[in-house]
Amino acid sequence: MMKICDNLDEVRQEIDGIDAQIIALIAAREKFVLQAAKFKKDTDAVKAPNRVEQVIAKVKAKALDLEANPDVVEVVYRTMIDAFIQQELLAHKALKK
Repeated sequence: MMKICDNLDEVRQEIDGIDAQIIALIAAREKFVLQAAKFKKDTDAVKAPNRVEQVIAKVKAKALDLEANPDVVEVVYRTMIDAFIQQELLAHKALKK
């Protein structure tokens, strides 16, 4: 159950704790993204637009299950995926040298 805060400082403290968890999860996701680069044959495979859309559909559905705004989740995920694709493209290029 979500904690009910008594003041703005408590709200901010809770958000800071959630942010720390999110960053840890992003770091873990990044490690797997970089591993994926070695299994992909070319830059089209790295960009994988069909996979991106599968992920977006899945996270939007999960957002609805958790009563989160699916539009916000989509924006966050598209931004994160775009950043990871750029990083993976660099990793993929380095592996092909």
